Amino acid sequence: MTERVYGVTPPISTALPTEAEKRMHQALHEELRAQGTFESRAETEARKKVIAQLEKITTAFVKKATAETQNSFMVREAVGRVFTYGSYRLGVYGPGSDIDTLVVAPKHVTTEQYFRLFPNLLVEMAPPGAITDLTPVPDAFVPIIKFEFSGISIDLIFCSIKGLTQIPEDKSWNLTDNTLLRGLSENEVRSLNGTRVTDEILNLVPEPATFKLALRAIKLWAQRKAIYANIMGFPGGVAWAMLVARVCQLYPKATSAVVVNKFFHIMLKWPWPLPVLLKDIEYNISVTRAPVWNPKLYSSDRNHRMPIITPAYPAMCATHNINRSSKVVIMQELEKGVQVTEEIMTGRAPWKALFTKHTFFTSDFRYYLTVISSSRTKDAQNVWSGFIESRVRVLVNKIENHPAIVLARPFNKGYDRQHRCKNYDQLGEVVTNGSLAYLYKPTPEEEEKAKGEAKMEVKAELINAELKPESVSQDGQVIKPEPGTETETPPPATAAGGTIIKSEPGTEPALPTSAPPVAPESAPNNADGVKNEDAVKNGDGAKHEDGDKVEVTLADIPEKEQELEVFTTNYYIGLQLGKAPASLDLSREVQEWMTMCRSSDLYKEGVNFLAVTHIKNTMLPDDVFEPGEVKPRPPKKKLKRQAPDESSAQQPTKKPKPFEPASTAAVS
Repeated sequence: MTERVYGVTPPISTALPTEAEKRMHQALHEELRAQGTFESRAETEARKKVIAQLEKITTAFVKKATAETQNSFMVREAVGRVFTYGSYRLGVYGPGSDIDTLVVAPKHVTTEQYFRLFPNLLVEMAPPGAITDLTPVPDAFVPIIKFEFSGISIDLIFCSIKGLTQIPEDKSWNLTDNTLLRGLSENEVRSLNGTRVTDEILNLVPEPATFKLALRAIKLWAQRKAIYANIMGFPGGVAWAMLVARVCQLYPKATSAVVVNKFFHIMLKWPWPLPVLLKDIEYNISVTRAPVWNPKLYSSDRNHRMPIITPAYPAMCATHNINRSSKVVIMQELEKGVQVTEEIMTGRAPWKALFTKHTFFTSDFRYYLTVISSSRTKDAQNVWSGFIESRVRVLVNKIENHPAIVLARPFNKGYDRQHRCKNYDQLGEVVTNGSLAYLYKPTPEEEEKAKGEAKMEVKAELINAELKPESVSQDGQVIKPEPGTETETPPPATAAGGTIIKSEPGTEPALPTSAPPVAPESAPNNADGVKNEDAVKNGDGAKHEDGDKVEVTLADIPEKEQELEVFTTNYYIGLQLGKAPASLDLSREVQEWMTMCRSSDLYKEGVNFLAVTHIKNTMLPDDVFEPGEVKPRPPKKKLKRQAPDESSAQQPTKKPKPFEPASTAAVS
């Protein structure tokens, strides 16, 4: 019986592991446990319970949606299914990992019904307080509902199978059949392919257990080096999984430790843009209009710098977001990985050396751009910051084409902050310059309360364009305020160019006071029977112990300070310059990018703001540094001593100023 050959080429080696390699495998396993990449059995059981509850809620949703358009028989037979994909389905999840999930429904259930009915059913059917941070995002490229279920983060996407009037109840039914894609749009195909790709990867590796442990190591390495984020132009979880799977195919008998070592060697020497394939690409299958990756046919596919191709039909590139700068960074880290793993495999270093943290803020760059996305409410910021995050790589693409920029590297995550300002001048400092002078840290009680409340984080107009952001009742109905009863503080005025216009002293919008003054004609008499127009009595008046009434004036009542709350998310882009010019003007690139962002339907003037500023490494905020990291400090200036008789006759020579980027600050 011939042994199965995995992949598109024969293996490099089928040698069995040596005793030394087995020991290295055990040492890797122990280090990954010490690094906290495995969760407890209780946490895993909690995940299984959440998925079981989602199954029940999904079937209830499908029945409710079916009842709107179908007969009673169809309602009785209606069921829905929940499939997982990503790290959970691959079996490489750890503490705090989210669960990527897919709701599959029959053809008569629509995406509109999904966003209209499913969020309310989640809150109604889940245990009280279990659903938090509920965020429907129907306008995403792949529409999604994000939420936390009993503290577990869930990303839930949806697909209606056009070829099925009923979903099979058989638990062994899966999505591998290509005919299930018939009639689906490209977005719907992408939704289904999350699960299909994950299942194909597991089917295409010779030893799943070896693959999973090696993938845990590579994921941890990529996260520690800040090169793990598809949205920011780096490989995401599926891309890293396919790279590890390809190495497993080339060394089918190797231990996880050997696979990790070979991973760095092979990927460093890989002849990019030659694509990484786990199996031959399937063409000429006419079940969907979604394009199959084909650089001979599509010019956009020819532009992919590090193509890693998904194995499920239709084949797609999982790394189309990688740009020139991110490729340089990845190759640099792969080269370091070769050196470190060689030392590990020869016993000169422990596995811990592979998982050291990045130096993005501590030493990699001297200059940074800060993208500041901000909103007046947390609900609005969840949507706005997510949109801006998805567009940061577009700004990087523009910047890295500037002749003075050698490399523009975005950090792979944003930093969320909450601020409370006393006036619009302070609010302007926050949204324009990223000021941290008005930071507010919620108390543990407030954080616990926020976790226990079900929150609809996206305004109703994202689900239905005709709805305005009024209050939403428990049944999802919009409650419009009565005319004249609106209490929302007016937003700061903005000029045509989008710059905040700060209020002149005395012209700030009126804020509600804690106790409205009483009209003079209604003021009660004082003790002498004379009307006191400035006095306000509480009932019949406060009394001393001897019974005398005491008048209380407004001046005696402490006013509650009005605070303007604003939420920000900052994204940092490190800049590596060539020969330092006298100044660097990125205003054109920044303004073009900001205009693009403002043109989105998600942008609400007066609610959402956007700014881009430059900052030196010595001025980075303290919260980007973790304990033990040293924040860069300005170099000390050396003063040259001069002889007394020369000081008056000779002026000191002025040194040229160090490079200062031209101001790129902009706000909208």
